[in-house]
Amino acid sequence: MSNYDVVIIGSGPGGYVCAIRCAQLGMKTALVERYNSLGGTCLNVGCIPSKALLDSSEHYHNASHTFKEHGIDVKDLKVNLKQMIERKNGVVSQTVDGIRFLMKKNKIDVYNGHGSFQSNTKVDIKSDDGKVTTIEGKKIVIATGSKPSAFPGMEIDKKRVITSTEALNLNEVPKHLIVIGGGVIGLELGSVYARLGAKVSVIEYAPSIISTMDGTMGKELQKSLKKLGFEFYFQHKVLSVKGSAKEATVTAEDAKGQKVEFKGDYCLVSVGRRPYTDNLGLENAGVKLDERGRVHVDDHLQTNVPNIYAIGDVVRGAMLAHKAEEEGVFVAEYMAGQKPHMNYNLIPGVVYTWPEVAAVGQTEEELKKAGRKIKIGQFPFKASGRARASMDLDGLVKVIADEETDEVLGVHMIGPRAADMIMEAVVAMEYRASAEDIARICHAHPTFTEALKEAALDATGKRALHI
Repeated sequence: MSNYDVVIIGSGPGGYVCAIRCAQLGMKTALVERYNSLGGTCLNVGCIPSKALLDSSEHYHNASHTFKEHGIDVKDLKVNLKQMIERKNGVVSQTVDGIRFLMKKNKIDVYNGHGSFQSNTKVDIKSDDGKVTTIEGKKIVIATGSKPSAFPGMEIDKKRVITSTEALNLNEVPKHLIVIGGGVIGLELGSVYARLGAKVSVIEYAPSIISTMDGTMGKELQKSLKKLGFEFYFQHKVLSVKGSAKEATVTAEDAKGQKVEFKGDYCLVSVGRRPYTDNLGLENAGVKLDERGRVHVDDHLQTNVPNIYAIGDVVRGAMLAHKAEEEGVFVAEYMAGQKPHMNYNLIPGVVYTWPEVAAVGQTEEELKKAGRKIKIGQFPFKASGRARASMDLDGLVKVIADEETDEVLGVHMIGPRAADMIMEAVVAMEYRASAEDIARICHAHPTFTEALKEAALDATGKRALHI
């Protein structure tokens, strides 16, 4: 039996980053992955492939809608979905190969097969041919991630009623794509196919899209997506979803209690994700789950079994790849005797539609509910010279600061390159900057980030210069 200082189950962003940091800190490390491809959901059927398709579809949309105004004439424009999917697969393959290279570089032993606990120190790895290999670890990290959720009545046939995984590999552009769930995954993948010509109908139980983010962001994104042809049906409770040979049928109940039927050639079920602990053998190790089926951990991401830790989607908190990565580093350093820290309030969230939505800190709604006295500054991109030059006029930046101290409590933005722009706000808030601090920083002109400076100026005495 092979013995290790640490065994990590799951090779997603949390697991493989944790493995690298453990190896850097001198630990003999093993990584267990049930699939032949490393990288987990994010690299294989999540973050990376979806962004590849989002970029490809945005290029097509610009070519068909804005090139002419830019003075670029394109004839006989058409979608080659097969090539688009092949490019996406190539991006995934290169990224996965990069992870495998990093495992070799850091001398991490990789085991392919389904890992499960034999005891609190032993892990059985069952390969596809049924062979079982057992390894032992002084410490074990659970990094098994999450799987798409589905409610009763939403039977997924993977043909007409699909999850995000199947949506990344369609062999045709849907005529009508029904999306159940107005969250990040549904809106991103809905955007891909809306740009390519599909009619997209979003059915959402809540009264708004991206309901966990600041309310202003949801309203602004809805306006932009409507321009793409999105239709929204809020406060609709889905009763059943059925797939046939050629279509999917969704039956829902609207806010008035009336039954409504939707028919499309595909239905994407994107109602969230659940922690993936199936057949993990947690009972053999004595590891406890919380009331929502997540692995229960303390502030050090340690389970009730002292030598076992858990990170990423399988524990509490936002299901984000970068959150899992930070937790992977945190656990590795904690196991090595260091004193790392994480500020969960400053983990940014992003929606990769176009315009992009990005946020860090608390929302206006959360702060008001907590009774905090706040001041708010906003700046629209339509007042930005850089945005006018690129024809990206939708959206705004919103800065929320404490009324008395001026400390920035939240930054929320929807606009071009918001996913990259948000990091300026994260850095500022890590150092507990005031709105005045951001307002006093010289920003290059013309840039999209000037909108953040202007919003900060607006938050400090309504001093914005360009509105």
